[in-house]
Amino acid sequence: MQEISKLKVDRIVQTLQDKKAKDIKVLDIRELSTLSDYFVIATGTSTTHVQSLCDNVEENMDKEGYQLHHKEGFRSGRWILLDYYDVVVHIFYEEERNFYNLERLWVDAKTITVE
Repeated sequence: MQEISKLKVDRIVQTLQDKKAKDIKVLDIRELSTLSDYFVIATGTSTTHVQSLCDNVEENMDKEGYQLHHKEGFRSGRWILLDYYDVVVHIFYEEERNFYNLERLWVDAKTITVE
């Protein structure tokens, strides 16, 4: 299962990079939570960019055969959550990312460097 999770993370990160997401971070939460294995966190430069990032992640994951379990926040375009069971994607508008600061909330998670 872990290998599949890592493949999902890699595909999501590549999609976000291709669409110019800012400050992409991957948090390994396997030892901290049963909710998921990884959080992928990224920032969009506008609500339109956030929505575009979300649409592209959904499209590419669907092409790869990964089923979306749950989606939240897509109407506002300020914080969108995409739940792929073992990988949860958080796409923020910059102000929301600074406010919610998931990296601080999950400070004990291992951070995987994204280049």
